[in-house]
Formats: sequence, C-alpha cells, structure tokens
Amino acid sequence: MSGPRWLNTSEMRAWRGLMGMSRLLFEQLGRELGKEAGLSMADYEVMVQLSEAEGRRLRMSDLAAMSLLSKSRLSHQVARMEATGWVRRESCPSDRRGAFAVLTDEGFAVLADAAPGHVEGVRHHLFDLLDPDEIEQLGAITTKLYQHLNTVVERDCAAPKRDGAVSEAV
Repeated sequence: MSGPRWLNTSEMRAWRGLMGMSRLLFEQLGRELGKEAGLSMADYEVMVQLSEAEGRRLRMSDLAAMSLLSKSRLSHQVARMEATGWVRRESCPSDRRGAFAVLTDEGFAVLADAAPGHVEGVRHHLFDLLDPDEIEQLGAITTKLYQHLNTVVERDCAAPKRDGAVSEAV
C-alpha cells in the first residue's frame, strides 16, 4: 500500500480557495438574507425546495435529502418554520409514519419577497466578478462534481435520489 497522495501546490491553492470562498460566500449571503428578509439560509433552502415541488409539498424524507439535512435537523428546521406560519406538516395518508412539509401561502409570499434581494446578492458576490466564459466553466465544473458526489452519497447513505442536477433555484 502506498502513502497518501498529497495535494500539489496548484491543487492545494484550488482546494483552500474553494473552502474559503464557499464559507465566505454563504456567510455573506446568509447575513444579507437575515438582515433584509429575516430568513436564514436553511429557511430559504427549504422554502425554495418546497416552492418548486408539485403542490408546494414534499415528503419530509425527500426534503431532507434534497436539502442535504439529516431527518432530525430538518424536523427541527420545519418546526421553527411552522411557528412562523411559513410551513405546515401534513400526515401522509398512505404511510402513517410519513409526513409532508407544505409551503404555506404566507411562506411563499415571504420567499417571493426575499428572492430578488438574494439573487442580487448572488450576482454581486459571484457572477458579476466572472466573465461569461468563467461562468460556463464554473457551471461545468460544479455540475461534474455534483454528479459525482450525488452518486457517492446515494451509494454510501442510501439516501432518496435527488434529480442529479444542481438546482436552478438560487
């Protein structure tokens, strides 16, 4: 057995850049969502997933997988959002143990109000800094990595299948 395949200088620069950029980008976007709309990134992610689903409802287990949250963490997240009136739970008639999360009209309105500012933040902190070729490259790279990691997670965790594409929602 050979030793570890250490990262070379170029790979280390790319890896550290990716980690640092991701943390700073999501921290900034989260701060802006909180300040401008009173939402956390987790609130926004759950609302986006539900808003794109048929009937604005998803099984809790599917929503957890799509949001990359544990079932327990999603349950706590949905409970907080229920308290605000943005989401409600419905029991699953075909599976007594199953439950649906449903985006309420109030939650949809909150999301609709928050989305323009959030998208502007994404543009300002990411896309406005890149030229069109860099945006295409970023899209190709992230799609390739997402598809690989999605396959690994499904295999290793037996998680419900996601659609295999990066969500178009921001």
